[in-house]
Amino acid sequence: MMTQYLALKREADDCLLFYRMGDFFELFFDDARRASQVLDIALTSRGEHDGAPVPMCGVPVHAAENYLARLIKAGCRVAIAEQVETPEQAKKRGGSKALVRRDIVRFVTAGTLTEEALLEPRRANVLAAICDLRGTFGIASCDISTGRMELEECVPAELTSAIARLGASEIVGPEDWADAPEAMIARPRSEFGSDDGTARLKAVHGLATLDAFGEFSRAMLAAAGGLIAYLDHAGRGKLPLLLPPVMRASGAALAMDEATRASLEILESQGGGRAGSLIAAIDRCVTGAGARQLADDLAAPLAQRTAIEGRLNLVGWLHGDPMLRADLRDVLRALPDVGRALGRLVAGRGSPRDLGQLRDGLGEAGRIHDRLQSLPDHPALLRDLLPCLAGHGDLTDLLTRALVASPPTERASGGYIAEGYDASLDELRQVSGNARRAIAAMEARYRDQTGIAALKIRHNGVLGYFIEVPARHGDALMGADSGFTHRQTMANVVRFNSLALHEEASRIAEAGGHALVAEEAHFEDLVAGVVADRERIAATAAALARIDVAAGQAERAAEGGWCRPVITDDRSLMIREGRHPVVEAALARLGERFVANDCDLVPGNRLWLVGGPNMGGKSTFLRQNALIVVLAQAGGFVPAASATIGLVDRLFSRVGAADNLARGRSTFMVEMVETAAILALAGERSFVILDEVGRGTSTYDGLALAWAVAEAIHENNRCRCLFATHYHEMARLADSCPALSLHHVRAREWKGDLVLLHEVAEGAADRSYGLAVAKLAGVPPPVVARARAVLERLEKGRSETGGLAAGLGELPLFAAAAAQRQEEPADDLQQKLRDLDVDALTPREALDLLYELKREAAS
Repeated sequence: MMTQYLALKREADDCLLFYRMGDFFELFFDDARRASQVLDIALTSRGEHDGAPVPMCGVPVHAAENYLARLIKAGCRVAIAEQVETPEQAKKRGGSKALVRRDIVRFVTAGTLTEEALLEPRRANVLAAICDLRGTFGIASCDISTGRMELEECVPAELTSAIARLGASEIVGPEDWADAPEAMIARPRSEFGSDDGTARLKAVHGLATLDAFGEFSRAMLAAAGGLIAYLDHAGRGKLPLLLPPVMRASGAALAMDEATRASLEILESQGGGRAGSLIAAIDRCVTGAGARQLADDLAAPLAQRTAIEGRLNLVGWLHGDPMLRADLRDVLRALPDVGRALGRLVAGRGSPRDLGQLRDGLGEAGRIHDRLQSLPDHPALLRDLLPCLAGHGDLTDLLTRALVASPPTERASGGYIAEGYDASLDELRQVSGNARRAIAAMEARYRDQTGIAALKIRHNGVLGYFIEVPARHGDALMGADSGFTHRQTMANVVRFNSLALHEEASRIAEAGGHALVAEEAHFEDLVAGVVADRERIAATAAALARIDVAAGQAERAAEGGWCRPVITDDRSLMIREGRHPVVEAALARLGERFVANDCDLVPGNRLWLVGGPNMGGKSTFLRQNALIVVLAQAGGFVPAASATIGLVDRLFSRVGAADNLARGRSTFMVEMVETAAILALAGERSFVILDEVGRGTSTYDGLALAWAVAEAIHENNRCRCLFATHYHEMARLADSCPALSLHHVRAREWKGDLVLLHEVAEGAADRSYGLAVAKLAGVPPPVVARARAVLERLEKGRSETGGLAAGLGELPLFAAAAAQRQEEPADDLQQKLRDLDVDALTPREALDLLYELKREAAS
């Protein structure tokens, strides 16, 4: 057995091997050690290998899905080795000691799941293949649970953004890719050929040419080849549902890099998980498919006005008819997940229940079609969707006739084909039923014949049918002329057989076996009919999801008093009384009101410099405007009184940063890398939000960087930008940057306490209120008092020298040399050192002071 296991383990490579032994999947050696830790199950041993005990653990076959889910979530990949012959077949092949043959029937990985228990209903499960080809990257992605497949191409600078947008559960790529993403699954380079990709796509879809799908680049086809080859490997030759590939055109979606998505918390909060994210605050979809479509919309908002307005028109139509919307959502809420049921059936992992879900889902889709078709003034998008909802009458009629009302998830025991569908099957069932009645009559007859009232005819999986009597009556039936044959003696009972019972049992077994074979044949025929119509069924599932998204968006807008945005082709961004959807929802739960604010960015006033205290709402204001852009271009209403949005091609958010120690980057390095990307990629149609650039270094360096970045955005990038800063010295930029205006979040000190008003007003901030915020945060009073004394001395020095930014206003933009600072007399330096409280300095303040003294000594 271990020889067979080790051979399969070599084939499984780095996957955990689930080795089928009877009713258990067993794991051995390092696989057992790792699985026992992840699953928290007992680690035992079995026999010896090379003189040492073999570590072993196992999971029951009937509960394997639950264990697989935990292993996949922990980052494991699993190879399933099943018995591919019966013990009888093994004996016939190699004698009584022949080992039952086993083979790997499937690789279970994060990106190749179709089972309902292993998938999150409201989240797509994307597998991506990436291939570099002559300076460009081809990306093929699919969700095999629904069959959706997309191909795209991008330049190296856009690859990380594309990967972040996909949010793939698993990425595969060629083994010789030097700069491959972390955790990528390496596959042979030979699988990533464009000719091979073309051939594989043709074979999957049974076509002689791919012309009907569009013109795919070589890089796209190479990635498609790698994707299909990996799926073929994972399924051991059995491919899942793959719909005709759709090409994602460059520039069709609003571009956002990984840092922007993380900063805006679109699909996942920075703490991890859905709670606190944008989608959690706006998702009102009543189906899993709708929630997955909404996530895709938010991950890739549109960048084409016609397509955006098509979605907005449908949302607006449903928003204007609350009764229709409520009725429609009630129907949708009861729908099964048609797309995923189809995916399981095509992948060969389906059940009678999946057929029942298609029957119910397609039937309801037809009724939704009839209801919506009868209404006037359909939006254009709905007119395109309606034909997808109809046309399944023959299939639904067939499934209705063939299946029982509630088909089971398992088909091994039968019972899912409806009575009346197949006369011969009904006859077999009748024979089986009659035989069981005959056995009941036989039991009564034997009781009368023997006089043993406790006699029973029972059944189990080992003996089949048998006669059972209490042990005290066993001797009475042991005689040769009794008509009973002894089979088994237990502690309290004795078991017998009889010729008549054997004949009836054979009739039951034969009829039952034939019935199961007949039901299995019907199941395969029904599945074949579904597979033949898979593209139209998938289109129905997609149409239902899109309608659910529109209805959910309309419901969310009605809940929150949201408005329909106006999308334009200019470069304006005018939002009246805008709110942050996530923060507003959190405050509402506490019974508090969100303070709405306006944003008015136009070509002549495209850069706002926003000052004010920490906790005053600067970051919230920046983010809410970025999120409003995302929501609008995703095709939904927005949390504002009104919004006019000139199409944004790229969105950048640099709000907050954290260490990335895995890549050797400090917080400040991360901040600078993200800022550099903005300066390199943002164009006139972009929207940028920047918060506290330069705060991770010394005061002089930080101000200089913030000043230069703001100048560069104003002069070079010329994009719409909200720039929050604590450096109120930067207000002088307004003198030299005509498209820059000054704003601040309002705050007041009242009787020694800071009152944050969360209102954005025109003009520069008068001060930073840092000490007041420190007091509010609970910093000990002596520390705050000491800080106030230090601040007074610093401000006195700044007033005498003209301030930290003195002279910067007279600099030409991007001047090569800093203004020469006047040398301080030596006695002033000595006085500064005498007044210094060394014990009160933090390590960072001490380091900043050393740099300052060094600069003064060198000047």
